[in-house]
Amino acid sequence: MHLHPCSAMISRMIILGIESSCDETACGIVRDGNELLANAVFSSMDQHVQYGGIVPEVAARSHIEVINGVIEEALTQARLSWDDIDGIAVTYGAGLGGCLLVGVMTARTLAITKDKPLYGINHVEGHVYANFLTTTSLPGYVLPGSAPEFPCLALIVSGGHSQLVLFRDHFDYTLLGQTQDDAVGEAFDKVAKMIGLPYPGGPSVGKLAPSGDAHAFTLPKAKMPGKYDFSFSGVKTAVLRHAQAMCGKDFTFPSRLLPEALSEAQKADIAAVFQRVAIETVADKTIQAFEEFSPASVVIAGGVASSPELRRQLKERLPIEINYQDPKLCTDNGAMIATLGCYKMQKGQPTADPYSLEIEPNLSM
Repeated sequence: MHLHPCSAMISRMIILGIESSCDETACGIVRDGNELLANAVFSSMDQHVQYGGIVPEVAARSHIEVINGVIEEALTQARLSWDDIDGIAVTYGAGLGGCLLVGVMTARTLAITKDKPLYGINHVEGHVYANFLTTTSLPGYVLPGSAPEFPCLALIVSGGHSQLVLFRDHFDYTLLGQTQDDAVGEAFDKVAKMIGLPYPGGPSVGKLAPSGDAHAFTLPKAKMPGKYDFSFSGVKTAVLRHAQAMCGKDFTFPSRLLPEALSEAQKADIAAVFQRVAIETVADKTIQAFEEFSPASVVIAGGVASSPELRRQLKERLPIEINYQDPKLCTDNGAMIATLGCYKMQKGQPTADPYSLEIEPNLSM
């Protein structure tokens, strides 16, 4: 680990962040940890839809093809040159190995050739830091009016992550609990596929759910030994069994045939009930943690933070207001990586060695 020579305390800075952990190739530029200067994102999602999920090799190839262009686009958006950039931040985990490798090797090369300090960023932690962006001159963004206050309770929910984390301060946090199997976003993907809805499942289920009855039938909520841990594999299997029964079939009926066997009304009911129960599962634990730790603020981070149902349930049940981030900054993006990079530089956190930074696909918080 290397310490940046000016690591004591830095106030003004501009950080460029690179994110390539899954299917988004992204580069963001942030000033002082709160001002969004650029947010360039290229998604290879349309290449994966036909497969019903992310194909790692396809995603990695796409990153290789577009990453330099995305970085250039971010610099153009921000009207900056490399001379204006004070440091580079890059996601080194968690994520898909081949995808992470493209971002990390690009960032390492740029750190060496442009002579900039390099910061390795935990992707999951980065999602929380998107919420510290409060100002921008870029069109089309609605940002929170203020940054989260510490202590801060963070619920991180996306296709790959479901975690509850208590932040006492920057870089001082405790992981309270996490999913022990599927992430909530993954469960949405699988249920969507079951009833013939397109990938990604969260938005597809969310679109259909309002036309169904959210109390048409009951689904179980997992009881976990860890107070704040999650599990979604049981409810997913319960959906499958219920859908099979709805068609008058037993457990041997293949799930791939369900979309044709179910009526549109039945699909809508399944979407509505599953969405309610899955979201209640994460909301229940969030409320429980709020009551135990009395945080000054609550942050909802990750792609599922855009879910209207999640926002509705938390608004009804939490006694404090949640400042949600713009949906464009909830999904994977480089701006959240740059923001965390800003705080790493500001607080004198160790830099990464551009000659040896390795990827960690299974990195946890």
